Order: sequence, then C-alpha cells, then structure tokens
Amino acid sequence: MQNINQELEKVVAASRKAALLEETTINEVLGSLADAALAETAFILEENKKDLARMPKSDPKYDRLMLTEARIEGIANDIRNVAKLPSPLGKILDERDLQSGLHLQKVTVPLGVIGIIYEARPNVTFDVFSLCLKSGNATVLKGGSDAHYSNLAIVSVIHKVLAKHGLDTNTVFLLPSERAAVEIILNATNFVDIIIPRGSQNLINFVREHSKVPVIETGAGIVHTYFDASGDLEKGKAIVFNAKTRRPSVCNALDTLVIHESRLADLPEIAAQLAEKHVELFADEKAFSALSGNYPEALLQKATAESFGTEFLSLKMSIKTVSGLDEALEHIAKYSSKHSEAVVAEDNAIAERFLKSVDAAVVYANTSTAYTDGAQFGLGAEIGISTQKLHARGPMALAELTSYKWVIRGNGEVRPA
Repeated sequence: MQNINQELEKVVAASRKAALLEETTINEVLGSLADAALAETAFILEENKKDLARMPKSDPKYDRLMLTEARIEGIANDIRNVAKLPSPLGKILDERDLQSGLHLQKVTVPLGVIGIIYEARPNVTFDVFSLCLKSGNATVLKGGSDAHYSNLAIVSVIHKVLAKHGLDTNTVFLLPSERAAVEIILNATNFVDIIIPRGSQNLINFVREHSKVPVIETGAGIVHTYFDASGDLEKGKAIVFNAKTRRPSVCNALDTLVIHESRLADLPEIAAQLAEKHVELFADEKAFSALSGNYPEALLQKATAESFGTEFLSLKMSIKTVSGLDEALEHIAKYSSKHSEAVVAEDNAIAERFLKSVDAAVVYANTSTAYTDGAQFGLGAEIGISTQKLHARGPMALAELTSYKWVIRGNGEVRPA
C-alpha cells in the first residue's frame, strides 16, 4: 500500500498524455480492445469463475458479478459504439471578441484523473476505461474484492492493448481490492480530480461522507412506477413486468408499484406474470386483500415499514395503494433515491404533472424504467447514473466526463490600471 501514491503520480503523468491523443488513435485503441475482449473471452471467463465460486448464487450481486460469452460480446459492441461516437473534447461552448481586443473561447477539456469505486460489476472495468479514454481521461479503478480476479484479468487485457499501440499503460490503474485502498483514493487530492462511486447506497454514503476528493453520486436506485386510475391495463402489465424482471439486480429495476385504489381489482392481472418469475410481493393492507387467493401464498407477504424505500436488487417488490396522484407524489418524494420514476396514465394531464413534479434524474410516462441506460439513450456505454444535480444528472457518458477551460488569445493587450 505504501507505494500507491507513487503509482498515482504515474497516472497523473499518463493523464496529460491522454489529453493530447488524436481521436483516430483513441478509436484504433478501442477497436483493438473490443477485439481483445472477444479473443480473451475464455481467459476472462475462467478468472470470473474464481470470483463466482466465492459468492452464493442467492446473493443479489451474483448476477452483476457473472460474465458470459454473450455479455462479453455485448461489452465489445459497447466499446465499438463508444469508438464511433464523436469526441467530446475541443468543443467550443462559447466564443466572442471582447472590447479589449481579446478573443475568448470556452472549450471542453478532460476532467483529468477519474477515480471509480465500484462493487461486483466487472463489466464496469471495460465501460469506464473506454469512456475515459475516449474523453481523454486517465482512470484509477477500485473494484470490490468480490470481482478481484475478474478485474485483474480485464485490466491485464487493457494494458496489453495500450502497450501494443505504444501508449502509457498507467492510463488505467487498478488499486488493490483490499478495503484499505479506499481510504487512499478518497484522500488522493493531489492525484485524483473526481471520484464516482458505483454500487450500493452504503458504498455511496461512505464515499460521500469520507472523500476529500469531489464526488459525483451514482448508482442506488429506489424506483417506483405509479399506476394511475387512467392507466391502460395492457400497457401497465407489460411495463411493470419488464421493469421488475428484465434484470432485477440493476439499479433501474422496479422496487415499488404505487397503484391507484380504483385499480385494485386489476392488481391480480397486473401481478400474474410476476408470479411466473417467482417475484415476492410485499403488499400494503389494501393490495394484500386484493391479491389474497389470487397470487401464490408463498410469494405474498404483508408490507412493513422496511418494504418501502428499499432497493431490492432481486425478485422482490413492494406495493403501495394510494388515493390519487397527490398521495403517489408524496410517497415517491419520501422514498425515491432520485434515479428513475415512471407513471402509467392515459390522462395526459396526470402524466404531464407527474413528469414535472417528480424530482428524479429520469422520469417516464407509459414506458419501463429499464431504459435508464447510457447505451439505450444513444450515449454509448456509461460510467453510471448520476442522482445528483451538480455537473451531471442521469446517464453519465462522454460529455459528462469533460469540464471546460477559457482560452484567451491576444496581441500584446494589457489591462489598464
């Protein structure tokens, strides 16, 4: 651990080189990385199996940790998509000639060194590197011990690709998986420009409370869908099923169905598909009565206070009955993590009020929250979903990994006394 600051100094030096790379060079590197990910699939999966063997399949993080051939193919495609995107660097955000004769430009530049602290999601290693390189940044990664072998394998593949192209391998640095390394990066104010935590609410809270480096919060998603009195039953059934079961372990998965009391008679039909996937429901009193005898007894529980405001990350979902939109908005405001929230409503006034009133990074009308994803938004892969309001909000992709600087050109002008 004592030599980590020396390694971070090398990353800072690499970041200065990365900021000067030609876009064609970056795209060539990313293309090679996509090829290498596929070529090294067997190696990566073998190392991933070592991590999976240490985690019970019942753990909600197991699905996030698991890599497959199909997932690596998807990762390679995401890397190629990032390469195809226009560079976010050197964009002129503002330009003017001043009365003094100076020419002023506001130009996008890399953030510098981006620190990522994440848990059992080895795909993040590929995603983060590709986005950071494309935006001219160097990267310090602190993965969780759960993905120790997977991350080592992936970073070794990245280093081989960088070396092949004659680039500094310190452009990406993987910290030791031990927890003690977290304290080092959180205090690395001389080396790291910004830290982005990806993972549980506990991780995000810890980083926010202890970091001396500026933090962008991402990750935790306590997600609601409000089924209004005017909601279309067929649309709603499909939306709820997709949002809950597509990938229950990810942050955009549905946690709480908020349903108008006038639609309780439809609740058994809405929940029918959920039973096929063995979704465990935690229903409030009214919803429990509507589902009793109409939903598998072993999968139906009465809601407690802890059932709401919980990110389940598994095949579990709570149900809250409300008298109308106002009560739905109050419930969401109380429990939301400000990630993704949705409404199912044919009444346009209801839908529009929901979209305007709910304070979240992404709000939806009549569609699934599963779409909260940088690739789905046409941004390429993503660093994470920012749930705060400063600098970035929602899926963080290339544009969100830049800052700007003022560039002034003159011809000998001096400011009068």
